[in-house]
Amino acid sequence: MTAVDDSGGISSDRRAVISVLRRLRSLEGQSNPHPLWEELRSMGDVVPAPWGGYFVTGFEACSQVLRGRNWLVPDIAWQERRLDPERWQAPATREMSHTLARLNAPTHTAQRRSLGNLFDRQTLEELQPGIEDHVTRLLDALDERLRAQGEADFVATVSEQLPIRAIGQWLGIAEEHHAHILDITHRQVHAQELLPTRSELAISAEATVQLRTFFTELLRERRARPGDDVLSGWIRHWDTRLDDEREVADRVLYYLAMFITIASLETTATLLSVAVWLLLEDPDRWNWLRRHPEHVDDAIDEALRYDPPIHLNTRVAADDTVLAGVPIAKDVMVHVLYGAANHDPRRNENPHSFDILRNGTHLTFGGGAHYCLGAALARLEARTLLTQLLKRFPALKPLAAPTYAPRMVFRRVTSLKVTT
Repeated sequence: MTAVDDSGGISSDRRAVISVLRRLRSLEGQSNPHPLWEELRSMGDVVPAPWGGYFVTGFEACSQVLRGRNWLVPDIAWQERRLDPERWQAPATREMSHTLARLNAPTHTAQRRSLGNLFDRQTLEELQPGIEDHVTRLLDALDERLRAQGEADFVATVSEQLPIRAIGQWLGIAEEHHAHILDITHRQVHAQELLPTRSELAISAEATVQLRTFFTELLRERRARPGDDVLSGWIRHWDTRLDDEREVADRVLYYLAMFITIASLETTATLLSVAVWLLLEDPDRWNWLRRHPEHVDDAIDEALRYDPPIHLNTRVAADDTVLAGVPIAKDVMVHVLYGAANHDPRRNENPHSFDILRNGTHLTFGGGAHYCLGAALARLEARTLLTQLLKRFPALKPLAAPTYAPRMVFRRVTSLKVTT
């Protein structure tokens, strides 16, 4: 399969891929991407992208890329080897290229080890009372709004607020800063899209400056008044490791604190919103889970499989290789499509059916060295929210289907109106 025909024109295959990508960004595609994932997967497990590189659609091929040591993230060194390096010079793009998600070994290994197991059982047990309290207070606010107005936006009232409160509590970020961080995150994420426009990159650039200002000041204040919080522990570790290189330590700490904060916000908020929507859209499903709360974790896993918060991630070949029968040259980029992989019928039978008892498999948290650091925290937040929500709001129902931001990488539910 080739993307460009012998005459240099656009082939039918390329036109088909472009058509699917356009529709994925549309309102219809955001509301129901499943047929479009199916359409891409029907073209093969590895599909040429219109701009070069490939989309990876099959579960096994995606898993191989995410877990294989011969696949790397597109780091700064890779970007500087491009023939068109200007494409990678946008300030927000460069900024994110220094974060943990865009580092390869040995730099990634050193930073990852410094964090340890971020959310081990003891940490989650320590965080749980606070998260339960956050959920209780947010659901109190939801109840008040429903009583006063007859309806509420679940996204604005609950699902976008819980992740920033949880991560804020963990890192010691005062509540007065939460709204500012959320706003910056929503604007900065444009730079991580597949094909951001110039205007989107400009918005991201401004947000990037604000992120740097906020977290640089946060670190300065925490170093001046250290405590026994997580951030203070990171400062002590990197100040000791880089004793004579305070400026380098500050850079590492900034990227760690900034990335872990913003990476935990939109993805978890989307999981919460999607899980609630998928349960509420079928009253029988909602009522069944109320009677069987022991299956809340199963419902969360099925929501992660059915509609992952991240639809696409990118890797590059470390060496010449073959993926699902397709030769891939060194440094060529591949885009892993989580949704298409999770809905591969060879892995999950009848994949477009939401089945709480499926006990299926998914790649939503990635794999290998870059497996999602916050997976356990996201699960804890979702479990705590659904458990309380099912008890307190037995008659909750949606007023309309959710609305989504027109994105292809980081999925975001912008509104979910509910009533009782």
